[in-house]
Amino acid sequence: MNMENNTPGKTRLIILYACAFCIVLLDRATKVLSDANLEPGVPFQVFPGFDLMLAYNTGAAFSFLSEAGGWQRWLLTAVSLGVSIFLAVWLAKLRRSQRLLSIALVLLLGGAVGNLYDRALAGYVIDFISVYAGDWRFATFNIADSAISAGASLMVLDIILDWRKTPEMENGKDSAP
Repeated sequence: MNMENNTPGKTRLIILYACAFCIVLLDRATKVLSDANLEPGVPFQVFPGFDLMLAYNTGAAFSFLSEAGGWQRWLLTAVSLGVSIFLAVWLAKLRRSQRLLSIALVLLLGGAVGNLYDRALAGYVIDFISVYAGDWRFATFNIADSAISAGASLMVLDIILDWRKTPEMENGKDSAP
């Protein structure tokens, strides 16, 4: 077995971490611009069905725990930090052939660190993307949340594709190691 083809290598790993860092930078830039230019709770329509609307989320996804009284900041910060470290280590251990999972983990890591930065420094996450249809409005979110959602979706796709390959490999149809 050629180890060069199965390990991420330092250069590849630096590129993957740099991509996650770019997600963090894009997330930060859009949050700073939104915070400076939008009024909290006042929608700015970009086109029908899509607004920019500033919101400060002190809770987790869908504002879960937002009314908890402040202790949730440190719990969610600790969980985000732990998840970010876990993702960074997992990314470093992937084989080069695990491309889809690498992309998924980069998106998850960039999103987790983006929201971790907000929560640790400000005690809340800045959200500003708002989609709606008629009177129905989805939860306001940000670039980091989008990266996390895309990363989770790619991870599920990777699991499904891997699951579909498994029976072939067990039957000897796939000779790859």
